[in-house]
Amino acid sequence: MAQTEFTKKVIATIKKIPKGKVATYAQIAKLAGKPQGVRGVVWILHSSSTNNDLPWFRVINAKGKISFPEMSEQQLRQKALLVREGIEFGDGDVVDLKVFQWKK
Repeated sequence: MAQTEFTKKVIATIKKIPKGKVATYAQIAKLAGKPQGVRGVVWILHSSSTNNDLPWFRVINAKGKISFPEMSEQQLRQKALLVREGIEFGDGDVVDLKVFQWKK
């Protein structure tokens, strides 16, 4: 299936998130030219991460939290991958976006 321009831009943007930094779903949507496309970013991550070798784990929500349910296998895996890159989690498993958010 052919990818839309938005999908191509989202994938390209996610690939640019540097090691040791995170981006929010809304940030990716805005950088891809569609600020209202947050749900699209979520879907693209869900459906394209493996096929496009995306650093999916570097994308978190606007509150600085991992979006998977707490203590789920996916949440624990994402947190471990981020910690391995030097991302620190504070109280409530929140990432300080002032420190760790990718500034594009």
